[in-house]
Amino acid sequence: MTADMNMSSVNLKWDPKNLEIRTRTVEKTLEPLVIQVTTLVNTKGPSKKKKGRSKRAHILVAAVEKATENFITKGEEIARENPDIQPEMLLAVDEVKKTGDVMSKASREFAEDPCSSVKRGTMVRAARNLLCAVTRLLILADMVDVHRLLKSLRSVEDDLDKVKNASSQSELMKSFQDFGKNTAELIQQAAKRQAELKDPRLRDDLAAARAVLKKNSMMLLTASKVYVRHPELSAAKENRDYIFRQVCEAVNTISDVAQGKSTSGALGQPPYDGPGELAAALDEFDERILIDPLMYNEVRSRPALEERLESIISGAALMADSSCTRDERRERIVAECNAVRQALQDLLSEYMANAGRKDMSDPLDKAVDHMTRKTKDLRRQLRKAVVDHVSDSFLETNVPLLVLIEAAKNGNEREVEQYSQVFTEHANKLVEVANLACSMSNNEDGVKMVRFAAAQISNLCPQVINAARILAARPRSKVAQENMDAFKEAWENQVRILTEAVDDITTIDDFLAVSENHILEDVNKCVLALQEGDADTLDRTAGAIRGRSARVCNVVAAEMDNYEPGIYTEGVLKAVAILKDQVMPNFASRVEIAVEALSTNPQKEVDENEFIDASRLVYDGVRDIRRAVLMNRTAEELDSETEIEFEANTSET
Repeated sequence: MTADMNMSSVNLKWDPKNLEIRTRTVEKTLEPLVIQVTTLVNTKGPSKKKKGRSKRAHILVAAVEKATENFITKGEEIARENPDIQPEMLLAVDEVKKTGDVMSKASREFAEDPCSSVKRGTMVRAARNLLCAVTRLLILADMVDVHRLLKSLRSVEDDLDKVKNASSQSELMKSFQDFGKNTAELIQQAAKRQAELKDPRLRDDLAAARAVLKKNSMMLLTASKVYVRHPELSAAKENRDYIFRQVCEAVNTISDVAQGKSTSGALGQPPYDGPGELAAALDEFDERILIDPLMYNEVRSRPALEERLESIISGAALMADSSCTRDERRERIVAECNAVRQALQDLLSEYMANAGRKDMSDPLDKAVDHMTRKTKDLRRQLRKAVVDHVSDSFLETNVPLLVLIEAAKNGNEREVEQYSQVFTEHANKLVEVANLACSMSNNEDGVKMVRFAAAQISNLCPQVINAARILAARPRSKVAQENMDAFKEAWENQVRILTEAVDDITTIDDFLAVSENHILEDVNKCVLALQEGDADTLDRTAGAIRGRSARVCNVVAAEMDNYEPGIYTEGVLKAVAILKDQVMPNFASRVEIAVEALSTNPQKEVDENEFIDASRLVYDGVRDIRRAVLMNRTAEELDSETEIEFEANTSET
């Protein structure tokens, strides 16, 4: 609450460029004085029945005087404790004293004669000056915290220089010890500042910078140790320089936020704000099709709507043509795009027929409803295409990394280069799918989180490969192994963050419906591999089923954390427990027996019926979880197409 807002009725204004209140503490500290002054200024004269002065006004005057004295006392105390800003602080205190004295005199005169417009005007001007002076004092007092933060930040910058220039392990460890201690202090100070700031964007920037400092400190140590030990390796320098750059950018962001500077592109990143492009375009299209028949213009309205729809269809076509989109889903997207095109033409024909009328006719109402239904159907197919991608790509995400590390540990540099390509493709796929998920989400905060996490994955990927190259070149080096471990942990944490962020912007209903379909596909592939005696395909596909089932259990368990414990959550978690603790171990056992039998020469016979039963139980378990989750949905919330898919699936197996 600013004084400007409170005092609008008496025109108390000041230049916001000079007196911008950035923190909640300043705002809250100023608020009581603003309320007291406002109440005093708005005090009406005595009633017509009684003559004399206003008793209430005198009480308010005393309250304002007391508050002013408190500000002066606190200001003098801060000046004594902080010699660096003592002169400025004492000047601000002096200004509060002067304006306080003038306000006291003017308000007492007004209290004696509350009907005088001249005395009221004098008091209003005095009140404005007092509030300006107190605000300056509070902003200066707030700068003490900023000053402490910047001192802490300078210490960290000095430590970073020492870490960067260290030429021996002992020198590095000494410098890093100081860096760790001062960074912990800086993170604490930044957290305090973050809680104080009013601007949510600045709070986000500080939170991100603090996270980077925490996350990268250990990697800065391991990468620096490797560089000091193996300066001849270019990958070691790239590793160290990357982490050093990340930490320096975080420190610079904290500095800029503390000093109130613009942080556009904080941490060297583009802005991540805004909803998904395709979701926003569909929402806007739905709004644009609602036209007053009186305002409809065939020459202007038709091409504008057709152009918007074609732009949406182009985005849908890109998703349909993506490698992870199933053939059946692609056909459905194409069919829905054609249906939406036709619905728009029917709607525009109705608008033509109704042009110039005041009210919408029944056929026009129906055409609008039909158009809205068709865009909803297209949305559903696009959402499910996204979940197809998520379900396939966010499965066994650690395998490419583990293969890369194994090659590095063996000192096989040629294999490391081969597997680094696989790892890069995997990382690119995660980022591509994350951006696809963003395109169909209206959850702006969630989309921002996914975009930021995906950017971190893109940045980290080449450095994980560099860590593997270092280890492959020096497989017996302890510092190279420690560095690889640090980057492995960072990668796994970042993938987990991205996975959770993507899960947050995709609905659990879509996820479960698609997962159920994918598990059915994999179960059928497993049975076919068994019948054909293909042990490798059986083992690989069974691994995918285990991965998908584990993902279903994890996602649903996390979703239940959003609900109060009760009959609903108990039912869902019971279904999860059955799949996790009973069905999957039984399935894993059957797969192991089958793979072992098929791997012998000659192949042993496998009980096909037992294997099919175990596979069927996995599908049933996932279906039971989905049914349990849908138990609290209303008829309107249930996706009719999902139920059709379910019926089709159960009839196939």
